[in-house]
Amino acid sequence: MKICDLCEAQSKKSRNGKPHEHLVKIDAPRLFAGKKPRGFEEQDYQCQACNAKFTQSTDKNDLAWTLWRG
Repeated sequence: MKICDLCEAQSKKSRNGKPHEHLVKIDAPRLFAGKKPRGFEEQDYQCQACNAKFTQSTDKNDLAWTLWRG
């Protein structure tokens, strides 16, 4: 299935970018602890319009929004 325009735009958002209206959380957040302030969190989302899956990460070394293709 083709990825919707909202998901294409979502994949380019920065850390402050909020999920678009069709993205819903599909799992509990994953918390990664480390020495303060190095901990971070990941959350998975799925689009209800095109079924695209994303991971949002607060880790400064990761992409803020990762679109999983395949």
